Amino acid sequence: MSTGRSAAGTGIRLHAPAPGWSLDADVVVVGSGVAGLTVALRCAAAGRRTVVVTKARLDDGSTRWAQGGIAAALGDGDTPEQHLDDTLVAGAGLCDEAAVRLLVTEGPGAVRRLISTGAVFDTSAETGEIELTREGGHHRRRIAHAGGDATGAEISRALVEAVQDAGIETVENALVLDLLQDAEGRTAGVTLHVMGEGQHDGVGAVHAPAVILATGGMGQVFSATTNPPVSTGDGVALALRAGAEVSDLEFVQFHPTVLFLGADAEGQQPLVSEAVRGEGAHLVDADGVRFMVGQHELAELAPRDIVAKGIMRRMQEQGTRHMYLDARHFGAEMWEQRFPTILAACRSHGIDPVTEPIPVAPAAHYASGGVRTDLHGRTTVPGLYACGEVACTGVHGANRLASNSLLEGLVFAERIADDIARRPLAGYGPGIPVPATGPLQPAEARYEIQRIMTDGAGVLRSAESLATAAAALEDLYAAALNNLEAHGKTAEPGVDTWEATNLLCVARVLVAAGRRREETRGCHWREDHPDRDDAHWRRHLVVRLSATEKRALVVTPTDSADFPPVSHPLSQEQQA
Repeated sequence: MSTGRSAAGTGIRLHAPAPGWSLDADVVVVGSGVAGLTVALRCAAAGRRTVVVTKARLDDGSTRWAQGGIAAALGDGDTPEQHLDDTLVAGAGLCDEAAVRLLVTEGPGAVRRLISTGAVFDTSAETGEIELTREGGHHRRRIAHAGGDATGAEISRALVEAVQDAGIETVENALVLDLLQDAEGRTAGVTLHVMGEGQHDGVGAVHAPAVILATGGMGQVFSATTNPPVSTGDGVALALRAGAEVSDLEFVQFHPTVLFLGADAEGQQPLVSEAVRGEGAHLVDADGVRFMVGQHELAELAPRDIVAKGIMRRMQEQGTRHMYLDARHFGAEMWEQRFPTILAACRSHGIDPVTEPIPVAPAAHYASGGVRTDLHGRTTVPGLYACGEVACTGVHGANRLASNSLLEGLVFAERIADDIARRPLAGYGPGIPVPATGPLQPAEARYEIQRIMTDGAGVLRSAESLATAAAALEDLYAAALNNLEAHGKTAEPGVDTWEATNLLCVARVLVAAGRRREETRGCHWREDHPDRDDAHWRRHLVVRLSATEKRALVVTPTDSADFPPVSHPLSQEQQA
């Protein structure tokens, strides 16, 4: 499959004031999670002038919230081949095996380099070796953790300190807006808006020939999610406007065990890590029945899509809004030492896991798809890279294996940095100003988008629910587009309207892909097509924005389960 794309992008940009300040760099990294900070450190070490742009503070991304740990074949008897097998099973036939093989073979070394950077993992008091636990879909104990259940916080701490010690320039509280491209479509930097006063204020630009998107996920497209408020799909939306391709956005992983705070709970919800089940907690209904036993050989430790579906089925059968996670048999000491963060979160909401089961329900957690890349993190736009949750490397397929996300961020960040380091320092043409042609959504559209997506494209989907969601989303888009084209008006540019516009962009892609995929596979569950259909749907959906058809979405199935090569019409030296 070849899209025959023009290198010049879509010509669509967010409405925003002209940049009032600028910086020059060799590399600009957008995002400050494990992927962004790792690639920044490696690029800077290779002598590249590196600037990190992040939406909040350096340690405010999704990495900080990761509880369970990082998966790698570090234990006795474990091998990359076994890790590969578990990943392929979880991915339900859509993983790129070459990408997974890179992940599992390069992963152990990447974790050791993370430790040398300063991350401290929990170790055994007897042996001094890294303690490893199990999570869903893993047949071995291969999850390294820190602070009991505060792995992400420890990784973030270590990387932030390393970035600061290296003197890497950072721009905090900055929402990235759009990619700058030269006359030939090559990357020339980004525009961004800094929120609040400081060294930089308002809209500015960072000029660089290499831009690395490490912006995290898009969980805020749903009403309830484990993602922080900054996860509004900004990187995917920017890439689409720049002409890049995205893939597999229909595969949104709903974490099975999120603390249930009521049917009307919105925004970021407390996660109850899969590691709790890995240590022996049981999923039960109100009568104490372990309903996952017999549904899968691993019971509560089945891959996440299977557990989420098991919970949803039991909720439907019993007419309830949640199930329970029972770990009372852990005792107070184990809860306090192994899962102090989760214990504190539960108790802050009036639930004591030491003495009572925890009410849980699935909530949006992780985007298995994203901006399509090759094995060096290169997208279909020359000079634009992506890694971490914003990217679709082919590692996760239709459903991410637990704790592979931090590892993917590490491994592919290192691969991107190596790719940039081995290239000669590139010049770049000036970013060509492109008039804003896409309408901005009003700030209040955010909550309408979340309601539409939760009702129509959540854990359970059908042709009817997705069609209703698609129509409602198109109404929002058409109303804003008509207001712009007929009356020359759009919502006032600002963080709230830019985020709402990005959310609508990724929501439209997700729903379009979900409607097209008429099967149940991985974390895409179609009630009207309950079976997996390898004959017709063991393939990916590649989506791009049309520059000519009223910004329509172009959805193209691949010819097979293999991704087409990442390429673009420019000369091949960029992709050598």
